[in-house]
Amino acid sequence: MKLILATDAWTPQINGVVRTLMTTVDCLGRMGISCRVLHPGLFPSITYPFYRDIKLALPTRAKLRAWLGEETPDRVHIATEGPIGWTMRNWCIRKGWRFTTAFHTHFPQYLARFPGIPPFLTWCLLRWFHRPASGVMVATKSLEKELVHQRFDASKIRLWQRGVETDRFHPREKSPRGRPVALYVGRVSTEKNIEAFLQVNRPVDKWIVGDGPDRASLQARHPEARWLGWKQGEELSELYAQADVFVFPSKTDTFGLVMLEAMASGVPVAAFPVEGPIDVVGPDSGVLDQDLGRAIDGALKCDPANCRRQALSWTWERCSSQFLSNLVPTRPALHIAPETTWPLPVSA
Repeated sequence: MKLILATDAWTPQINGVVRTLMTTVDCLGRMGISCRVLHPGLFPSITYPFYRDIKLALPTRAKLRAWLGEETPDRVHIATEGPIGWTMRNWCIRKGWRFTTAFHTHFPQYLARFPGIPPFLTWCLLRWFHRPASGVMVATKSLEKELVHQRFDASKIRLWQRGVETDRFHPREKSPRGRPVALYVGRVSTEKNIEAFLQVNRPVDKWIVGDGPDRASLQARHPEARWLGWKQGEELSELYAQADVFVFPSKTDTFGLVMLEAMASGVPVAAFPVEGPIDVVGPDSGVLDQDLGRAIDGALKCDPANCRRQALSWTWERCSSQFLSNLVPTRPALHIAPETTWPLPVSA
């Protein structure tokens, strides 16, 4: 099988979408599936206005044609709704190729922070983008229900869950200290709602692993927290294992891989009862509460062994098998109107 994966999220970006895609490609390779990745590094780019570390690719039809060559792929999956996603979507429609898409990012909630971008407009654009797809992959049942509520075609929605590297993230002996450690890992930006965690009044040491556009202002307001910046590899795994509770304050994430990484490390999760946590955190691996302080109090009482046990059921092998089964052959698609290529036609 020859698979094309088109994505606007790829290394050197550090986030859950990139980790999911890169790990899936690696797993598929071990299964003998050849996967070519259409990613931002192949095109000129500009800096994303709100996040300087993210680049927006500027794909053109000519560059895409040269990259694709003359051979028709067996499968096409479009992972994101950015410039590369739109360009590949429009190309598939013109070629009559069937393809699948995925819903990774809650753009309606993110963009609602900016004046003049009401959620209903973003939902209209997202429905338009995903409408021609033969399948739309989602990470959780909660997200599936939301998309159906937002008038996506329920018959096309496919479950594509996530995994965790349990050999890399695992319990370790904790260093002696006076107070419990409450850990956050992820982008330091407004949509992650980190301020809710930093404002919690509990006798815990707050560790923040990550970076982003809001770090300077949050660090200035909360110097009592320990700001560690981005960490990867063994250093990140060790920080997870040293924590006593993992705090996930976001209310907009569609999943949250970091929760699985914490659970695999034997660390319970404290979070709000929203989409993402309600699909990942079990009754014995953390506490969900509208009051984040109460959630932290309850999570500290959870048995670390139960957290690890639940995480072991989330494997990347199962994730990759689900992804593979959701793909569709690129045989000519029927009844797709040419005008569905609006609003981002590829340039010559």
